[in-house]
Amino acid sequence: MAKDRNSHLRQQIAQMAARLMADEGILDYGHAKRKASRQLGISDDRCMPTNAEVEEEIRIFHEIYNSDVQPEVLKQLRQDALVVMRMLERFDPHLTGPVLDGTAGKHATTDIHLYAESLKEVEIYLLNLQIPYESNEKSYRMHGDKRGNGRRKIPVFTLEGPNGLIRLSVFDDEAHNTHVRSPVNGQSLQKANLASVTALLKSS
Repeated sequence: MAKDRNSHLRQQIAQMAARLMADEGILDYGHAKRKASRQLGISDDRCMPTNAEVEEEIRIFHEIYNSDVQPEVLKQLRQDALVVMRMLERFDPHLTGPVLDGTAGKHATTDIHLYAESLKEVEIYLLNLQIPYESNEKSYRMHGDKRGNGRRKIPVFTLEGPNGLIRLSVFDDEAHNTHVRSPVNGQSLQKANLASVTALLKSS
């Protein structure tokens, strides 16, 4: 009985966390799960779902509640991403995250990875185009890095897109041979280059 109860509570947290991420735009799985468990009054860590379970609930949430609008929202976000990727083609842009995997909703942040010899090169390029941005850092789990596996802080430029934030993570050229781990399942993060995103939009 205890196992069934834990499984039920685990699903409740996953569903609530999915709603928070889809409706309120929370980006961090851990934060969404902790907030969901607090709102539900569940303090048992054994009931905490995995990120993959939350992601699956996000898909289900969109199918149930947003099926009339989510596909169009997703298509628009992908179109916005394509515009930015074309603009930054010299930095070999790759789309990743919810906008690529199809779980993005109306509050989603679009994640694009860039590759450059130096951060300054990207910064000067954005300044020359008179594109306003905010600079920050994002922690990524890396695999295959010559400096060793584990977490690395990567510089980020965040742009105000027409339908949400667009986050540009700037990796050095050597990172082409490095795998970024997915926050959902720990596997290599799915990425799509300019040609792949163009094809994706044509098929949608």
